[in-house]
Amino acid sequence: MQSQRELCSFPIAPSHKSKLTSAGFLITEDLKHLKPSELSKETGIGLEECLEILKLVCSESVDGSKRNEAPKPAVSALERLKEEQSLPPIITFSEGLDNMLGGGVPLCKITEFCGAPGVGKTQMCMQIAVDVQIPSQFGGLQGEAVYIDTEGSFIVERLVDIAKATVDHCNEMARLEGFKEGEITVESVLSGVHFYRCHDYVELLATVHLLPEFIKKHPKIKVVLVDSVAFHFRHDFDDLSLRTRLLTTMAQSFIKLATEFKIAIVLTNQMTTKFSPGEDSRLVPALGESWGHASTIRVILYWEGQKRWAWLYKSPSKKESRVPYQITMGGVRDIVTFPADNSNDQSDDEPSSKRQKVS
Repeated sequence: MQSQRELCSFPIAPSHKSKLTSAGFLITEDLKHLKPSELSKETGIGLEECLEILKLVCSESVDGSKRNEAPKPAVSALERLKEEQSLPPIITFSEGLDNMLGGGVPLCKITEFCGAPGVGKTQMCMQIAVDVQIPSQFGGLQGEAVYIDTEGSFIVERLVDIAKATVDHCNEMARLEGFKEGEITVESVLSGVHFYRCHDYVELLATVHLLPEFIKKHPKIKVVLVDSVAFHFRHDFDDLSLRTRLLTTMAQSFIKLATEFKIAIVLTNQMTTKFSPGEDSRLVPALGESWGHASTIRVILYWEGQKRWAWLYKSPSKKESRVPYQITMGGVRDIVTFPADNSNDQSDDEPSSKRQKVS
């Protein structure tokens, strides 16, 4: 769509492009219905320059549009349903969590994991980045992942631990089922994770808007992970209207990525305290209620007693439920009860799917 054309593709002065990006104007749609005076106030660009920018963008949008291009044919709801059902989900190696999600993290949708620090959001992202690469003979997607780190919490040594446990599991399944071993290795897993470190919201927005071209060059990518989406938007903003506009634009970009490329978008979000008159304070996902509509599925991770729990808070097809899980040396796993010790959260036990085909 022409209204989705990125402003960086226009012949605009680099200094003005930077100011437009910082103010949250990323695509032609963002400038629609704006007056030069309004754009100047938002960006700090001179009034005359804003007039020229609006003339340039509007004229090229009109002249460059494909007027004679036929619209895409309609797709029936039944076809959409069959298409979604034919796409395998990404497992998490926690059978309980996978069942709660309907088989795993779905493609073509945005899944958001919310939780307090230390509950396992980053571990969940690393597990998904590894599991998306499981070979197809084991029910996996044999894909690749884009990992966007905004907090600096990505530790490659930890990814190696999770990759090694997954590789060992796949090799054992290959021996049991008579498949060739070595279809997946630690080196291939690390090579299949495309890592970005974003130090501020401008870098994050720029990275997200460059992803379509990057995915076209790397068609094996099946998941984009952002850990976390909230970090820069909670600490770098005083202008809430600007923050809302930027988040809305980014959410639209994620939705377009998920549907156009048939990939999963996985986001982590922080928690914040909400105070309501006459009520006790409570923890809620950050970024406000409007952001809550961006994700298709929202899972809240939390501690209760000595256990980690995953609460399916929002889903279009599954009922609200919760399951316990643990973080082991090998990654995300179900909690396994032992006679002598029924809650060793740091044990390196085998995954519950050890006795069955990974699917």
